[in-house]
Amino acid sequence: MESYHAVLEAIAAAPGDGVLAIIISVEGSAYQKEGTCMWIGANGETVGLLSGGCLEEAAAAYAREILANRQAAAVSFDLRTEDDWSWGQGAGCNGLVHIWLEPVTSDAKLDWLALKRCLDRGEHVLMVRSIMYPDERPFFQSETGEQFGGCRRTPHREWREWLHKTPFYQGRSGLYEVDGETFYVQHFWPKPRLVIFGAGPDAPPLVAAAKAAGFSVTVSDWRPAFCHPSHVPDADAFVMGFPHETVPRLRLNERDFVVIMTHQFERDRELVSLLADKPLAYLGVLGPRRRTDRLFPSGSAPPFVRSPVGLSIGARSPHEIAISITAELISVLRRHGAEAAQ
Repeated sequence: MESYHAVLEAIAAAPGDGVLAIIISVEGSAYQKEGTCMWIGANGETVGLLSGGCLEEAAAAYAREILANRQAAAVSFDLRTEDDWSWGQGAGCNGLVHIWLEPVTSDAKLDWLALKRCLDRGEHVLMVRSIMYPDERPFFQSETGEQFGGCRRTPHREWREWLHKTPFYQGRSGLYEVDGETFYVQHFWPKPRLVIFGAGPDAPPLVAAAKAAGFSVTVSDWRPAFCHPSHVPDADAFVMGFPHETVPRLRLNERDFVVIMTHQFERDRELVSLLADKPLAYLGVLGPRRRTDRLFPSGSAPPFVRSPVGLSIGARSPHEIAISITAELISVLRRHGAEAAQ
């Protein structure tokens, strides 16, 4: 979902040095926006895209210079014209893209690995990078207060507050001016967690689709043969047991997405009773709305419950239903649409 997750995986696995390319500013329209990342290894490996394919080769060429000089720098690509000599030839983006190239070597690599560990623990991290002093390493702070990186100057207090006040997966990454100095500020969010209750035959397609969209997927079921990697190979984690056992162990919070699809009415009812009062980012129930209404003592599902789960695209097969559910998850995550904005 976010390019930096794949990039951080590449940095962790890289045998040597490399360069992290980050879009820090876009004027006009472009294929990607601020915060988009690309890894360029010294061995030529690349992970991530900065555009539709028109900037990556040039960025890799600049990266070789960055590695040779061992100092970060900014480069700009003008896509606003379409003559034979411009970056905009045939792109149709009509924007000016500013990219920051950050060398990832020795101690600097430890900072990015620390960032990855924070995200793996489910923590929101804010990065502040001085544009005026490219020899300094970026400064990082997690929502739990952990600090690492170049801490020569204390970041603006407002930025620290963003760690606790910014809604999940929101917050603008970009350039900021403070006391005459230009900084690039970026929010790094952990992968959103999707918990699927019920590991029937329609669960594997949903797990695969959500995983491909960038979710960390946990599967919960009371049946050992179903709640197992041999049945759902793409799941990141498994929590086996009955709902009254598994829900407390999952420690669900306001960043979690939940889909109930056990295909057993009483089991769904038990799950609804355990989950309805939790501050979830998303709660969806597979099945017709009339069936879902019957799961609640009032005879009517609350407005925040998504049922039938998924966007209405006429889906029929398990794979189509998985696509519709994943699309709705993304819509809610991005706060798109009237329902997601509520």
